[in-house]
Amino acid sequence: MDPLSPITRRRWLAAAAALTTTPLATSLAHAQAWPTRPLRILIGAPPGGTADLVARLLAEGLQKDVGQPVIVDAKPGAAGLIAMQEFLGQPADGHTLLVSVNALVTEIPHVLKLRFDPFRDVVPLADLSRSGLVLVANPAVPAKTVAELVAHAKTQPGKLAYASYSAGTISHTMGLALNKAAGIELNHVPYKGSPPALQDVMGGHVALMFDGPATSIPMIRAGKLRALAVSGTRRNPALPDVPTFAEQGYPMLDETAWMGLWVRPAVPADVQLKVRQATLKVMAQTAVQARLTELGNGLGSGATPEELVAQLRAAHDKQGATLRALGVTPQDLGG
Repeated sequence: MDPLSPITRRRWLAAAAALTTTPLATSLAHAQAWPTRPLRILIGAPPGGTADLVARLLAEGLQKDVGQPVIVDAKPGAAGLIAMQEFLGQPADGHTLLVSVNALVTEIPHVLKLRFDPFRDVVPLADLSRSGLVLVANPAVPAKTVAELVAHAKTQPGKLAYASYSAGTISHTMGLALNKAAGIELNHVPYKGSPPALQDVMGGHVALMFDGPATSIPMIRAGKLRALAVSGTRRNPALPDVPTFAEQGYPMLDETAWMGLWVRPAVPADVQLKVRQATLKVMAQTAVQARLTELGNGLGSGATPEELVAQLRAAHDKQGATLRALGVTPQDLGG
């Protein structure tokens, strides 16, 4: 059960069954065949990251369901924009898909200068998984709570650094928000995904990281990282002893991230319908949902594409106001 977006397998199945009532449900009398060749899922993160883990769960299920090979192709770097550039250069026929975080629309446009329109050039078909982030520290950092971290940071202003899995995501902007809320000066160090960032945190090269639970929880359980807080409105069931930021006096750090499946709007409506239907069928499987829960990730919401776009527009506006208040302006390159 997702602590952030309560949803049952029954609701996912209902969402799949209700597809014929959505605007995507055009007449299938002249439906195009899909898929007619292998599928490719692009991700803007390295192998082993959350996007990779979620995309592979989807790929395995799709391959069994549609009878075509499904390849996960990692194109990490530049806040996912390398993968996006590759994605936009492919035929709009539903055979190349994108798995990416919602930051593609909500945060990144306010941090990096884009060469595409996130509301015109891509469309979300399904949200696959949702979760808050975990603030983790190298065990040598003398802090077990956010209050202790803030006190420690104030003794050496500008000397502590935090890693993010990419500039422009909430892994980056949550550090900016903590700086403002607590009056501290954590320096941001962007990486091309969680795995290399976590390696440097565990190695002591960077003190902290705001990371997704799927990649950080194994290291927390192994004693290689210490968890200080989780974002979101509730504790993560996989980390029941780790309090939320709100419990520790920082309710403004309540952001969550979701991993979505995206296509290009030019993909024929009946093909979009088939892709979404196949995706929801996979994500409704008990084994898939159990694996997401094991990773510390919540389940997706089952929202329609239209509902997702409305959520993204609201979050885009909210994050834009927050980032402008923090003094953030779009840059050519993240940093």
